[in-house]
Amino acid sequence: MRLLVASDIHGSAFWTRRLLQVAEEEKTDQIALLGDVFYHGPRNPLPDEYAPLEVAKMLDTVKDRLIVVKGNCDSEVDAMVAPFEFVDIAQIYADGVKMTLTHGHVFNKDALPKNAGDVLLYGHFHTGFAFKKDGMVIANPGSVSLPKEGTAHSYIIIENGEVLLKDLKDRRIIEKEVAKQ
Repeated sequence: MRLLVASDIHGSAFWTRRLLQVAEEEKTDQIALLGDVFYHGPRNPLPDEYAPLEVAKMLDTVKDRLIVVKGNCDSEVDAMVAPFEFVDIAQIYADGVKMTLTHGHVFNKDALPKNAGDVLLYGHFHTGFAFKKDGMVIANPGSVSLPKEGTAHSYIIIENGEVLLKDLKDRRIIEKEVAKQ
């Protein structure tokens, strides 16, 4: 299974369009969004082409391939316009790898969930990274629309236990980790 993982769209139609284009180019089987899908949040600037309803319409075209985790900026109102269901936390198994998906405001590298498995994926911090800790890969796809600390507009591809962090602008590989030995 080829999984695309992204986070923190924050209502940007511009970056959602690019993400969906990349999802097709990457020939992904599933797309996991790690929260903060529609609302930009009170501490963030407005992202490029801020249009939450347009984002909802675009995501409707891939809803059968979506897993969406609820972020700290996602609300009940967001769930009412979403063509998909928000979940608090998700676990998926693919290619012999157990992955836990969360937003990051509760569980993250400093607060690991129990039984997280081989890979912990979370967003929230708007900075992309991947590293190994005690045999587990901990990865953050960064932010699709509002990256911080000079990081790229980015996403992660997972396939055959390999975690690749990529840039949405030129799709260069930023970092690479192997989830299973």
